[in-house]
Amino acid sequence: MSAVLLQVGQCGNQLGLEWWRLLMQTSGQGRENDGNPFYARDGKLGAVFVDSEPKVLGGARSLVRNKKLHESSIIAGKGGRGCNWAYGNHGQQGEGENGILQQTMNAVRREAERRDCYCGTILLHSLSGGTGSGLGARLCEEIREEFPAGHILSVSVAPYQSGESPLQHYNTLLSLASLQRSVDGLLLFYNDQALAVVEAQRGAPKGPSVPSYPGNSFSDINAHIANCLAGLLLPVHSLTTSSGRSLGMEPWELVRSVCPLPAAKLLHTTQACSRERMHWERLASSSLKGLPHLSPEGKPHSSRAVLAVARGIQDSFLTPTALQRLRRGHRCVSWNPFPIDHWTDTCVQLGGFPSSQCLTVCSNHSSASDLLCHVSRRAGDMIQARAYLHWYQRHGLETQDFHQALDSLRTVVQEYKSQMD
Repeated sequence: MSAVLLQVGQCGNQLGLEWWRLLMQTSGQGRENDGNPFYARDGKLGAVFVDSEPKVLGGARSLVRNKKLHESSIIAGKGGRGCNWAYGNHGQQGEGENGILQQTMNAVRREAERRDCYCGTILLHSLSGGTGSGLGARLCEEIREEFPAGHILSVSVAPYQSGESPLQHYNTLLSLASLQRSVDGLLLFYNDQALAVVEAQRGAPKGPSVPSYPGNSFSDINAHIANCLAGLLLPVHSLTTSSGRSLGMEPWELVRSVCPLPAAKLLHTTQACSRERMHWERLASSSLKGLPHLSPEGKPHSSRAVLAVARGIQDSFLTPTALQRLRRGHRCVSWNPFPIDHWTDTCVQLGGFPSSQCLTVCSNHSSASDLLCHVSRRAGDMIQARAYLHWYQRHGLETQDFHQALDSLRTVVQEYKSQMD
């Protein structure tokens, strides 16, 4: 009963609805408020749903009608943010106390007061849209200032590299630079990688001649990301104290485990599930298939820290052989004497599809620098050509703000490169 889930923008709200659907399904025995950190004391969802357009929030309003959500936890604007980070971050002139930013902060305060002990916020959003990226980043800054002792974990979805919007590189650049200053951990998910996982589960044929239709797969992508979050954040038996409370129910345990140094906080997640019993070594090998091993320049990636969460009905979990396989596959850095942490639970609570075993692996992995380099390069080219800059300047952003964001991302890239073996 410590976390507030903040869902911002179309992507954040769609992902959040999938998360709550899964959570209500896995805790569907009517024990919503039995210590779960994602529910308030009255058993209602500990969430704030925010978007600058009201139509996106229809699913949230159905939760209000079903008495699962407080109506005051829905914040809707009257117009979009034009896929513009500056517009989402700075808002409309003259909004004042009635603006979407202040309304959202008031809702976050109310949800924090409903916690037995408020310890932090989890943000769900995309990096490319105006509301999710711009307003989401601004909210993290405001929450950090108002609750300096609380944790902030962002779940950020990166756009398709093939392009979703001509402004996506600017928005992603500015969002990542702002989040780097304000959050404690950043769980990165990539639409391209998630779509590949979804198509592999469907058994779709591979190859450039096979067309892919991302628009028809967003619900499946959201379900995949929600399953990964559940694998990481739902309670685990191995962290349960003698009082019966699981420390694994606190999302901040994840941050403590995989973010040993505050300058590097970009996290990569993979998941491998099986409907039949199999050795954990095989699941460990399967989880490594979704991990980028080489940079575009052919340099091997490495991990600063790895957390493996095993859920299943077998008597033994994550044998030394399986852990060693994960350590080699992630190329754990030599300077961390204990690079792999592992949690276990005998119950597979994930609701995406039936399985008897599931292994979810979160790593502080240097492959995140590939995204930062790609975004910096594309955004830098656009800045040099002065493409679309006037769209941001009209909302208070100057060219020097873009260059500061580029410097911030370069610093993060250098941080990862300096600590690699």
